[in-house]
Amino acid sequence: MSVVTRFAPSPTGYLHVGGARTALYSWLVAKAQGGKFVLRIEDTDRERSTQPAIDAILEGMEWLGLSWDRGPYYQTQRFERYQQLIDKLLEENKAYKCYCSTERLEKMREEQMAAGEKPRYDGHCRDNPNVGGDKYVIRFRNPQEGSVVFDDHIRGHIEFSNTELDDLIIARTDGTPTYNFCVVVDDWDMDITHVVRGEDHINNTPRQINILKALGAPVPEYAHVSMILGDDGKKLSKRHGAVSVMQYRDDGYVPEAVVNYLARLGWSHGDQEIFSREELVEHFRLDDVNKAASAFNTEKLNWLNQHYMKTLPAEQVAPQLKWQFDQISVDTSNGPALAKLVSLQADRVKTLKEMAAMSRYFFESVDEFDEKAAKKHLRPVAKEPLLKAKELLEAITEWNAATIQAAINQTAAELDVGMGKVGMPLRVAATGSGNSPSLDATLELIPQNTVLARIDLALEFIAKREGA
Repeated sequence: MSVVTRFAPSPTGYLHVGGARTALYSWLVAKAQGGKFVLRIEDTDRERSTQPAIDAILEGMEWLGLSWDRGPYYQTQRFERYQQLIDKLLEENKAYKCYCSTERLEKMREEQMAAGEKPRYDGHCRDNPNVGGDKYVIRFRNPQEGSVVFDDHIRGHIEFSNTELDDLIIARTDGTPTYNFCVVVDDWDMDITHVVRGEDHINNTPRQINILKALGAPVPEYAHVSMILGDDGKKLSKRHGAVSVMQYRDDGYVPEAVVNYLARLGWSHGDQEIFSREELVEHFRLDDVNKAASAFNTEKLNWLNQHYMKTLPAEQVAPQLKWQFDQISVDTSNGPALAKLVSLQADRVKTLKEMAAMSRYFFESVDEFDEKAAKKHLRPVAKEPLLKAKELLEAITEWNAATIQAAINQTAAELDVGMGKVGMPLRVAATGSGNSPSLDATLELIPQNTVLARIDLALEFIAKREGA
């Protein structure tokens, strides 16, 4: 049997973290077994479904590299098929028209809750020849005996008594099909063999299995993934910050780190923490997913992100760094190659957003100095080291880290001062702050004449302080 999985989000908002993990697990199940991965957009809720939300889902999937083999399919384009099968169920007396008013249903619900009973439809119209009217919904005739049993890949053996399940609505008053019916038809028509979804769908599963059986369709295997908790142990929500997958891109994370982190958020393979995509495909098994809720750990994600920034080919990371510079309106056309910047800065930052913010001086002029750094390092005592350093740096004919370091060493030797007395004033002069990677590698990526001009600016700053 060829494995076919699906990811079926409702386009009512962005692709959130929980949905992205579900998509990843579903994708991995298909890829691990040489199967197919289907993307389906469940847009039957016309009031809440929007094109921007659809675009956000597609963008998130593409950013994560979760390419689909079939689709995207849209439920709103399949209404004719749903109607065909609803008519079939009506003909076979496996569904019926329900004429109950909203007022009757609300009163029934209130009475059931007051009696401590589980709210459920009482079957008033199921076999009642005395009901009728212009307005009706269509309900599925759920079996009234026996149980629905299935073995969940994550949660184990699950059983629901049919007496606990009411006759759910499969078509609304306006004729549009409902979620639970559309899902069943789609899974059947698209040959879905494995359904991976959130644990909030567990109660839908027995109802959907009964509809599948009524249609004579095969029942797929199920795996219900537990929820994700925030760092504080509470259900992940907007208050935790980045809940949308694309927010992680905006915040400077590389997709490889997010995929690796999401895979490990509830699944493990021994003690291994870092997985290439190929390793995930090789090792992932649904039966190894933990049924306990998983707690998000931002520190772990940051650690992974830095690992990938350091180990991925710098040329692969560079376009993502450029995107970050574009967001802060920094023109990178005149300056060092971004791949070199990635190699230089990766072990100093946790995110590409942070990298871009602290690398502006490679592309923009330094017109002022960090107040704290200048107060400490651009003092009158720094004047002589800066003058000597400028003299030696100006004499360099081949501008590279080695010749730059030699000039700094010679400055310290000739003035008989420690390296810090030369290096720190020069760092503040060249970058505007006291924080940068190794000075020789930093200056190598800044044009020689720019470094000399910035030293002059620092000397002017010191002269003003002397005259003050």
